[in-house]
Amino acid sequence: MPAWSASLKSLGFLNLSPLRLIKAGLFSGLLLASHIPASAAEETMLPLMFDARERLSRPDLSSVVRVRILTSADFPPFNFADQTGRLAGFNVDLAREICTELKIEAKCQIQAMPFDELEKALESGAGEAVMAGIAITPERRTRFNFTRPYLGIPARFARHKEVKLEGPAATALAEKTVGVVGGTTHEAMLKAFFPKLTPKPFDNADAMLEALKSHQVDAVFADGLRLPFWVAGEASANCCALFDGPYLSEKFLGEGVAVMLAKSDPLLPAAFDQALSVLSRNGRLQDIYLRYFPHGLY
Repeated sequence: MPAWSASLKSLGFLNLSPLRLIKAGLFSGLLLASHIPASAAEETMLPLMFDARERLSRPDLSSVVRVRILTSADFPPFNFADQTGRLAGFNVDLAREICTELKIEAKCQIQAMPFDELEKALESGAGEAVMAGIAITPERRTRFNFTRPYLGIPARFARHKEVKLEGPAATALAEKTVGVVGGTTHEAMLKAFFPKLTPKPFDNADAMLEALKSHQVDAVFADGLRLPFWVAGEASANCCALFDGPYLSEKFLGEGVAVMLAKSDPLLPAAFDQALSVLSRNGRLQDIYLRYFPHGLY
């Protein structure tokens, strides 16, 4: 399935449990998030998704009885059940922070359910918001409200360290072989953005990364969610490094990660946008981002 065609789950590795991701070296960075040196933190800054000069007004939420934020429990590092069974993850912590910023903690409930049931639950009134990485599409905009995106998932290159390149830009890969998963959005994006590069398609991401590790290809082009974890984790055996980028494209990668809300509610979308704008300015969104993406996406 091409990336972002249904949700961030289409990136392919998110059906693994958090424990398996840690063992695979794809999720181990979460254990080190609180020990990032200041210099490394500067390199992993989250781009500001809201205009720093804009001040959004906060609607009166006194009439709101409850805010049920729906998510799934199998989408690490965005939302998952930890070893104690407690919901955790980037979206879960951000949901709690939004409720705190809006001063509606007592009214907020975070509930997990199967991913495929989230849209129906929101439409039927079983919840007020969904934070689970569901892609923004024109069809969904007719049925739901969305906040402004608070995170974009870029495409990235990773190269084998033994490859000698002249210059830090992707053009240095012109005579090199670049692996990509065939039939995906990333393959289409690679061909559109870098027509002079030589793509080598693979059936899946695991085969592509193994080829990079064994230097069967010089570099790969894939999602910026998995690559930083893989490069920094044990699975890569320190073979490789991120290179150039990041690359964002609404055409190929979608608008980004946003909160999906009921179409009939005019208050909560504005309130969530206002809270997100504050959290992006005061650094709390950055703090949560570094907690779950210590190696950065950008």
